[in-house]
Amino acid sequence: MPIINLTELRAALSPGQRLIGLDPGKRVIGLALSDPLLILATPYGSLQRGKLAANAAQIRAMAEKEGAAGLVVGLPLSLDGSFGPAAQAAKDWAMAVSVATEMPVSLWDERLSSSAVNRMLVEEADLSRAKRMKIVDSAAAGYMLQAALDASRSVGDSDGAPLSA
Repeated sequence: MPIINLTELRAALSPGQRLIGLDPGKRVIGLALSDPLLILATPYGSLQRGKLAANAAQIRAMAEKEGAAGLVVGLPLSLDGSFGPAAQAAKDWAMAVSVATEMPVSLWDERLSSSAVNRMLVEEADLSRAKRMKIVDSAAAGYMLQAALDASRSVGDSDGAPLSA
């Protein structure tokens, strides 16, 4: 399946269908889930990165359980915004997961999401390094998915009321 932009992905969803946010790391894939109105992203957990078929089956099972019909995969652009080897690897992985899960996929810039989440967990939650390591991947996926939802939201909310500035 081809990668589509987030506006097209949202438009392809039926009312009430959710999006899954994926933050693919070298060892762990962070998971997040949107609400049915596509307003709020929530960290969902993580998967040990393994064989593509096994990870795709786990993602597909999550989608079926939660009513999700699309994927948003974090794209690790370089700090200057350029498309480097890590971004190419994420793009290739996103396309393969899309095919394996039979779900449409969009990419979203996730630069510094893990850094921002780690900083917040240290400053606001005062979590130890060991505790942060257990939740940072999922929290980073939630951070990335929330940014994507916010940026792709139409001018009015689900009731047609204008958003406040």
